[in-house]
Amino acid sequence: MDKEKDRREALSRRRFFGSVAGGATEAALIGAAATVEAQAETQEAPGAEAVKVTLHVNGQTHTVLAEPRWTLLHVLRDELGFTGTKPGCERGECGACTVLIDGVARYSCMTLAVEAADRQITTVEGLMHGDELGAVQQAFLEEDAFQCGFCTPGQLVNVEALLRKTPDPSIEQIREGVSGNLCRCGAYTHIFRAVHRAAELKKAGR
Repeated sequence: MDKEKDRREALSRRRFFGSVAGGATEAALIGAAATVEAQAETQEAPGAEAVKVTLHVNGQTHTVLAEPRWTLLHVLRDELGFTGTKPGCERGECGACTVLIDGVARYSCMTLAVEAADRQITTVEGLMHGDELGAVQQAFLEEDAFQCGFCTPGQLVNVEALLRKTPDPSIEQIREGVSGNLCRCGAYTHIFRAVHRAAELKKAGR
């Protein structure tokens, strides 16, 4: 009986020390992993160094320090203060962030700032004629082509691009032209009328 008791006690001690050793090993591994993760967080991501980027926005030249991963949307709003360009879905679906790059409508959330370097960028602020509304802006006002207004800057810029390419668009061309800009309020009928009105104002020299 004593031998059996001693054997059970020896097994219990081995299990105890084994569990302690296992726990210590696990704790050491977790600690090592945490240290590696902390070191990784303190290291700069490859290629994240800021670079000088020259952007021509609404006829003015700006030089900013930007990380290569920064979008044009971020730089326009947060670095240069052009807050008319709106962040919406930020994945190239809603069109709220539309700007013109060399006269072509582009989603600024899907365009890197470095891609737009040394090119001509027009935001909604650039559609103004001094202190006066541009033709597209005036037409949207006259035709009540907005409700909440959040999508309106992107709509305005996109319509400007459409009319530069097609000065007298048909309703089919208008529908296709504005299809990349979503209006959650559903003001499309008013937007279509505003495009026709903007075309008239542009012909009149506005």
